[in-house]
Amino acid sequence: MLGEMLSRATNLPLMQKTMDAAMLRGRVIANNIANVNTPGFRRVEVAFEEELRSALDRTRLQGSRTDEKHMDMGRKDLSSVNAEAYHPYDPALPSGVNNVDIDMEMSKLAETQIMYNYAVRFGQGVFKKLNAAIQAKPLQQ
Repeated sequence: MLGEMLSRATNLPLMQKTMDAAMLRGRVIANNIANVNTPGFRRVEVAFEEELRSALDRTRLQGSRTDEKHMDMGRKDLSSVNAEAYHPYDPALPSGVNNVDIDMEMSKLAETQIMYNYAVRFGQGVFKKLNAAIQAKPLQQ
């Protein structure tokens, strides 16, 4: 019951999804960097932000499936949003060629670390406010 109340009253589920996506992206990028000199290695990316944006878009209609074989329609429920690793399609890339750009991977790794740190700090702030409310103390900056 308390968990449900915290989920509805805070953005903690969103921050948890963000941290999960950042951890997956960090592992994927580390794997890409480790295979920068492996012939034929195809880099992997993580899809998360677009799916999250779609789930949070209140202007889109939300449909409901009456059968599990039916296609999803409209925006997704936040609980169904998950980060997924995939091989990006590049028709210009010949078969057997390594497509890892070390500079791009390093910049994405830094961006991912910043995203993860932000989510952690946001979560810390939520718990700090909850702790102050429980103890009936004013929130100190």
